[in-house]
Amino acid sequence: MAPAAASGGSTLPSGFSVFTTFPDLLFAFEFVFGGLVWILVASSLVPIPLIQGWVMFVSVFCFVATTTLLILYIINAHGGETSWVTLDAAYNCVAALFYLSASVLEALATILTRDGYTYKQYHENISAVVFSYVATLLYVTHAVFSLIRWKSS
Repeated sequence: MAPAAASGGSTLPSGFSVFTTFPDLLFAFEFVFGGLVWILVASSLVPIPLIQGWVMFVSVFCFVATTTLLILYIINAHGGETSWVTLDAAYNCVAALFYLSASVLEALATILTRDGYTYKQYHENISAVVFSYVATLLYVTHAVFSLIRWKSS
């Protein structure tokens, strides 16, 4: 019974209670840090297009999907159905896996090309890596507590 209480119950919140329940509160932080990753990767030089393309895809996909889910939760589109709890858990697991792969690849691209950058460009890429790992941690935390909520529903 304690895991369900820790994760905000076994149903999804609606309205602005999304911003007061855990793990749904993490949507706001995922939105901010995902947006920062998107902005930093978009403004950086692209030395390895395939790697940075994947990072850009992940950041845009997760930003749009997180925003969409947040709006759907606020307008109570889920209607309290348990299938939405499954969707929430599945999405957060996929997003966590995507962001982990993107973070590792962005770190690799930054390490491999550090000599070809100016000081400012290198620090911009380091910032993208750091924010990407923060977003990964947020999505992993959200996924774990969404899975707990899914199991208790």
